[in-house]
Formats: sequence, structure tokens, C-alpha cells
Amino acid sequence: MKRTRSSAIPAAWRRVARIFVALGDPHRQRILLMFGRGGRLNVGEIVAASTLSRTAISHHLRVLRDAGVLKSEKAGREVYFWPDVAVVQSALTAVQEYLAEHH
Repeated sequence: MKRTRSSAIPAAWRRVARIFVALGDPHRQRILLMFGRGGRLNVGEIVAASTLSRTAISHHLRVLRDAGVLKSEKAGREVYFWPDVAVVQSALTAVQEYLAEHH
């Protein structure tokens, strides 16, 4: 089958798409909204503020981190997470620029 313009997702767009897919889940949105300005949270703090299990939180954190939405750092036995604001802003800008050029 021949690939058409509408069916082929450009490689550069795939990273942006992963960010929006990660942010498309309501649980992941709530996790992201837990972070205050410049704040870092560990898994236990996120679990305590959520109705989800530790396993579910760990899964959602992994999806957000793999998409680039969250950064993480291990400190002793704890892993701390915080939003990568620049990555999310870059994705939003990419969408705005695409729409401005193509619509």
C-alpha cells in the first residue's frame, strides 16, 4: 500500500505526539498538576496524594518520563520527579507553528 501524506507521521512529529499521548490520560494530567512551581516530588508523595496504587503511579510516571514530560533524579533510596517545562512548551510551540503554516 502506498503511503500518503495523511498517513505518514514525520519522524520529527513523533516526539511531539508522544508528549500529547502521555498528557492525554486524566491520571497523568492529575499527576502533572500536583507539582508546584519548581517543586520535586517522590513516588511516595505522589501516591499519598492520589487514589491510585503505587504500581499504577509508577507506570504513569514512567510514561511521563519516557515522553520527556518529567525529569527524574535518584537521591539515596528515593527517586524525585519534576516537570520539564521546556519540553512541554516546545511541543505546544511545534503544534502552533504547524497550524500557522498549514491552515
